[in-house]
Amino acid sequence: MQPEEALAFLEKGAAQIISENELRDKLSLGRPLRIKLGVDPTTSDIHLGHTIVLRKLRQFQDLGHQAVLIIGDFTGMIGDPSGRSITRPQLTHEEVIANAATYREQAFKILDPPRTETVCNGDWFRAMSFEDVIRLNSRVTLQQMLQREDFKARIDQQQSIRAHEIQYPIMQGWDSVMVKADVELGGTDQLFNILIGRDFQREGGLPQQVVFLLPILEGLDGTRKMSKSLGNFVAVNESASDMFGKLMSISDELMARYYELLLGRNLPTGTHPLEAKKQLAFEIVQTYHSSAAAQKMLDEWNTRFTKRDLEHADLPAFSPIKREGPAVTLVSNAYRQAFNLQKSQSEVSRLIKQGSVEIDGTKIHDPKATITLKPSQILRLDRKHAVRIA
Repeated sequence: MQPEEALAFLEKGAAQIISENELRDKLSLGRPLRIKLGVDPTTSDIHLGHTIVLRKLRQFQDLGHQAVLIIGDFTGMIGDPSGRSITRPQLTHEEVIANAATYREQAFKILDPPRTETVCNGDWFRAMSFEDVIRLNSRVTLQQMLQREDFKARIDQQQSIRAHEIQYPIMQGWDSVMVKADVELGGTDQLFNILIGRDFQREGGLPQQVVFLLPILEGLDGTRKMSKSLGNFVAVNESASDMFGKLMSISDELMARYYELLLGRNLPTGTHPLEAKKQLAFEIVQTYHSSAAAQKMLDEWNTRFTKRDLEHADLPAFSPIKREGPAVTLVSNAYRQAFNLQKSQSEVSRLIKQGSVEIDGTKIHDPKATITLKPSQILRLDRKHAVRIA
């Protein structure tokens, strides 16, 4: 593509670019650009929220540019404070390395391995002396760090900010110097961190990287950022069944957002919401598993819920700790164990009162009713979720 064509292609779906003129100039250089993306292995899973920036990185690769994937084995021990109202729990280096073990494999479900340079930022931070750290810190001011919106909010709420958290944007900025990034990708919460990288590059006499920000994906709850710690995520390496089932659980309002950010197109008009949601789940399972797996999950879903033939469906097993107890407790436990969904007592009570919960076809209407579960029984939790008692 010509630079103008490439720019028009790449900016689709972007939330902010600093600046488009700079990116146009870089695309006109006639050489592959170095496109940086840093990921911190604070957990073992890459989820659908991460795939938004990974897919944009793949678009740069498809135009012939070089992806630079930084595994934050050192920054991961701190944890990015962006958007956090409290200090993250610190991880050991061993925990971070263990989490990172499958990160490349997961990222390569989207990225092109031959055009991906993968590095760990511990490669340079491990070699730094304390004097080097002091000199690096001297490049920023405390006032500059405390201008971050999340830090300012914590100060206003009289919540603590630990000194090590201030190091995170400094370290991320230094990564950009070390890999000579032309462009850095990130979510909209990464603006401050990426701008620090621009400052460091300018001070070092390097061309400044372009800031390329993507929208942040809401989790399954439809309100908070997708996060494993919040339990509202869909991981790219989880089973096709879990992936399909979780996506079928989202609200109709959230579905339009997922179409836009995960499929890159608008929700189809004139299509029944249930059918549109099936198509969303099908395409995402197809992307991260296979067409055969996606078709199997769709057929299974139709058998379980459209045809209501649960007896012959391949349902997830639920092994209750106690087989007898209040209906609201057993149903809540089934959601959590079988589908990794956190449902409040009030949500479950509402489902029971409206007749959504059934045992072998018999509705339960009293959330406080004591029920006894037996092996092989089918417990229907709502119109989209059902389990077989183990």
